[in-house]
This record gives sequence, C-alpha cells and structure tokens, in this order.
Amino acid sequence: MRVEQQPGFVLHARPYRETSLLVECLTRDHGRIGVVARGVRNERARMQRAQLEPFQRLELDLLLKGELATLRGAEPSGAVMRLVGDAGLAGLYLNELVVRLTGRQDPNPELFAHYERTLRRMAAGEPLAWTLRRFERDMLDALGYALQLDVDARSGEPLDPATRYVYDPEAGASPGRSGDPHALRGADLLALAEDRSPDAAGLSSLRRMMRQVIAFHLGGGELRAWRVLR
Repeated sequence: MRVEQQPGFVLHARPYRETSLLVECLTRDHGRIGVVARGVRNERARMQRAQLEPFQRLELDLLLKGELATLRGAEPSGAVMRLVGDAGLAGLYLNELVVRLTGRQDPNPELFAHYERTLRRMAAGEPLAWTLRRFERDMLDALGYALQLDVDARSGEPLDPATRYVYDPEAGASPGRSGDPHALRGADLLALAEDRSPDAAGLSSLRRMMRQVIAFHLGGGELRAWRVLR
C-alpha cells in the first residue's frame, strides 16, 4: 500500500544492513511504523539522512507492506523545532516512551497530536517538568490507561486536597500511611487532573508517581532515558 504525504516524526534510527537505516516513526494516521530508509548512509545521501532527524515534522511517502515500510520520500513540514540542552534530553525521553509503550501500526491520531503539541511547548521554552507530566498523562489517556486523579479509589469520594494518597496503577489513589515516601498530596493529583501546574514539591511527587505508573505498564521495566535524566 502506498502512503503519500503522511505527517510523521522520527523517534529513533539505527543502522540497517550496510547502507540503510531502520527508522521508527510516529505517524498521524498509521501510528508507529518501522521504516527502512535504503541507501541513506551512503556519502552521496547525506542530505537525505539529515532530513531524518528527530523533532522535525515530516511529510513521508511510504510503501507499506507487512510489518515494515520502505521510505520513498521525506520532506520537512513547518518550522524546525530546536530542542537543545535539557529540552533535547527531554525530547529523547518522549521518543523512547512512545517507542516502548506503543505497538506498530496501531493508529492513534490523538497521541500524534499530544506528541506534536509537547514538542512545540518544549521548543517554546515552557517549563520542562510540567510539560513532561502533561504529556505522560495525555499519552496514557490516549493509550487507554487513563489515570484516575480526582476520586478516592476506596470510598469513591472526591479527593481531599489536604490528604496524602498513594497511587496504585491498577486501582487509583487511596489514603496513604503516615510517613509513606510514595504518598503525595491530593492537591497535586487534582492539579494534574485540572491541568494546573503544582509547586516544585508537587511536581517532584508527580514525577515519582508517573515513573511508577509507566514502569507498571512496561511490565516492571525501566527506560534508559530515566538513567540519563537522573
């Protein structure tokens, strides 16, 4: 099947055979696709390889057959999003997260929109910690793993902002024991639910919670980007 002018982003690329690359792309209409970019490691093909950089929206022409697609063309679309320093590391974290939590050829336009919006926020210099928490929340929702952030999982009552809770990836939030290092304030969970950035302590608590939730959905695994960001 020919796919033309498909909006997409490069998530990861690695050498494939002698002169090619195997590129993981997130596309708007076909989800994550493994793409063989033939011959782009040749000296004469440097310009084409340079177009396959992360964080640049592309219009992709593909020949989709079986599990892998063949790249037939790639053209930049829109302004280049420059992610440098910590923003660049955060972008690599986004890419690894998408690769690890999604299956190939599972269309998810909502996830594509969240991903592109997050890159734009980072390129614009918005606070990274809050930007990442928003993406993690929205990505889990788009994948069918929505977080329950405003209701006590035991009682069914609204969360109390002053109470400390522990978050179970399968059940949701329930009151934590005094001194539990994994407990976080109800106010922080409610802030995430209402798309309001909490204070620095709240962002730190949400970061720990999100890592626990993501590790659960990875089957107990860990992302390499966590070690780098640490």
